[in-house]
Amino acid sequence: MAVLLDKNTKVIVQGITGYQGMFHAKLMKEYGTQVVGGTRPGKGGEEIDGFPIFDSVREAMDETGATASVIFVPAKFSKLAAIEAINANIELLTIITEGVPVVDTMEIVHRAKKGNTRLIGPNCPGIITPGQAKIGIIPGSIVTPGEIGVVSRSGTLTYEVIDQLTTAGMGQSTCIGIGGDPIKMTNFIEALELFENDTNTKKIVMIGEIGGNAEELAADFIKEHVTKPVAGFIAGKTAREGKTMGHAGAIVHGNVGTAEGKIKALTQAGVKMADKLSDIPVFLK
Repeated sequence: MAVLLDKNTKVIVQGITGYQGMFHAKLMKEYGTQVVGGTRPGKGGEEIDGFPIFDSVREAMDETGATASVIFVPAKFSKLAAIEAINANIELLTIITEGVPVVDTMEIVHRAKKGNTRLIGPNCPGIITPGQAKIGIIPGSIVTPGEIGVVSRSGTLTYEVIDQLTTAGMGQSTCIGIGGDPIKMTNFIEALELFENDTNTKKIVMIGEIGGNAEELAADFIKEHVTKPVAGFIAGKTAREGKTMGHAGAIVHGNVGTAEGKIKALTQAGVKMADKLSDIPVFLK
């Protein structure tokens, strides 16, 4: 069993004719993902590097049976691409693009919640189920199949903690990069619930960072609903108030969103909090 994505998932790439879209479409396919085509209005009927091109998401879904899509289009066009996929009732939509305006993300999330779409991102590395399939840009070379579910706000730290786990001989069930923007549909709580209900996931790793209250809300959820062991890490302990650290959502205002507050809340919820990422495999063992 896997969370959200497995070897049977059929994926289309919106923006496949761009450099990033094609580059990662090939990597996803090489990993084993069923990338069944891509979209580019006006290019329908063509084939590029073995990938059939469709004019729309609906056409691609009808022709291929795809249930998932990943967006690799510029930020200013991401809202239109996302709305097209949501209107076509795509089941899983991942937006990799960074810099999507917050007001656009708010509309995307609103539409996704009203429809039948699970949204991951924007500004995220995507999702990977080791040994089966990946959507996005998480390197397939660092993962290994196993029983640890990983959820992270930070793209780079997603890769780092996965590598730490793999090096320690601890495989992963599914790894989800939820993205660092302040507005998102799939947050820690949704990911934790998925892992809690997944029989293949025995332990969970949660990587947070300063800014917002997502980690504090997750702590409340863990306390009430999560029975599996959770290890965590919060990035940005040295950030100054009002300073954005890497992500639009990683900013501290006064006592809100501090690393100390998040660590305290998660610790009180029973999460083993690491001072450094290399501590996490030790905690889980």
